[in-house]
Amino acid sequence: MNKYDAVVIGAGNGGLVAAIRLLQSGAKVLLVERHNLPGGFATSFRRGRFEFEASLHELNDFGKDGGDVRDLFDSLGVTDKIEWVSIPEAYRVICPNESLDATMPFGIKAFIDKMEECVPGSRPSMERFFALAEEIRKAQAYTNAQNGVIESSYMVKNFGNYVRCGSYSVKEVLQTLKMPKKAQDILSAYWCYLGAKLSDMSFIHYASMVLRYIDRGVMMPKGRSHEISLAMCEKIHELGGDIWFNTAAEKILTDREGAVSGVLLDDGRTIETRHVVANVEPTIVYGRMMDNVPEKIVRATNARKLAGRGFSIFLGLNKSPDELGIANHNYFLYDTSDTDRQYDLMKGLDNAAQATVCLNRAYPDCSPKGTTIMYFTTLFMEDVWGKVKPEDYFRTKEEVARRLIERFEKFTGAKIQDSIEQISIATPMTYARYGGHPEGGIYGYESKYDDGLTARLLMMKEDRMTKGLRFCGGSAMRLSGYSSAYFSGDISGRQTSGDIKRGE
Repeated sequence: MNKYDAVVIGAGNGGLVAAIRLLQSGAKVLLVERHNLPGGFATSFRRGRFEFEASLHELNDFGKDGGDVRDLFDSLGVTDKIEWVSIPEAYRVICPNESLDATMPFGIKAFIDKMEECVPGSRPSMERFFALAEEIRKAQAYTNAQNGVIESSYMVKNFGNYVRCGSYSVKEVLQTLKMPKKAQDILSAYWCYLGAKLSDMSFIHYASMVLRYIDRGVMMPKGRSHEISLAMCEKIHELGGDIWFNTAAEKILTDREGAVSGVLLDDGRTIETRHVVANVEPTIVYGRMMDNVPEKIVRATNARKLAGRGFSIFLGLNKSPDELGIANHNYFLYDTSDTDRQYDLMKGLDNAAQATVCLNRAYPDCSPKGTTIMYFTTLFMEDVWGKVKPEDYFRTKEEVARRLIERFEKFTGAKIQDSIEQISIATPMTYARYGGHPEGGIYGYESKYDDGLTARLLMMKEDRMTKGLRFCGGSAMRLSGYSSAYFSGDISGRQTSGDIKRGE
């Protein structure tokens, strides 16, 4: 019981997938989780008669007719363990200061047609964008399958445009495509899902994400993201894996050569293993969980910038969406479409930019009849909450929550404040406490073009600085987001399986 081929630390999205992949390869696996439930952010909680989704707005790349995430779930054996509902439309983006209010559909043709309606003359540039995004998706699939070890000549021959735009930002490529400014503004609505301004975000990362939403299908589990986490735990048990909840990994032990030799648990037990997959930020692993960490590892880890700190409001309302005037499922509300300016505005406590969801518009029965569930989420791009005095904390979080709700009412015309039955507010302090994330960050490291998706996928070999240790989750090679976290677990699980078989 105290010796395993691999130990997975953390039952978040990436850790759950990594454990399944390892077990499918025949490895003996232990998954340890300090909480009493799996999933990390992929969970739900109850307040009164409402069950709130903790973080998932929608799972992209998961259409009825396929999608890379659906294909992954199929291969893991969990798709059919979950009940799914479809999301009705992509998003509504509103920026009154720039007279912008557009509701965009799913499907490339429908999306381009709607964009042409909103921005006459935008069709050619939008067609070029989606063609390029599809080439990027295929190139990423090849890179994932090769675990980052690619043939340069093959990439140039088969994915030449992917290579050409690899070192450019979203802003630079959209301008090169000669996309009209308003079309860029509408297309850029998803930027807050990655949490980096478009002048500093890899085009490859953003284009891939947009395609996976618009073309590849979007679903939501009826039982919230907690249903996905439970399905994966069930699969782990079916495959003979062990899951120990209420069990924290205190230390990752190494031998004289610096290679992984075991894991010390909080109850004093030592688990012997040569392989660890950590669904934990490298900042935490190298700063707290390992001794005698070489300086080069410390420097490399600290060189990466933490992404946005999370703030969320969960509302249970005692009226229906129709009564409240809530027309859409997914809203993006911005002060400005200039992501550089919006990014800077999100550094202060007066930030009210938001991504807001009304789950009932996708799943009417998610709450009791005649009621509504809503989630508001914003990001703070600096650690401003770390400067809030303890005596001001509750007043400050209520002020920020009120500002976000009032912004939604002003921008949409909905009236919700008088109908609040349940409210729960999560600040960066909440996320730091429950998730263990530095400064309450919910996006791992920032998706900058020089440290973004492509760079990390191509640098996986170089990034592995401790023998026997690999990472998954929002701070790993695929960066943040549900789909990315699942893919990171897939990659790290398969890589570790190969290490075990080779005796490394």
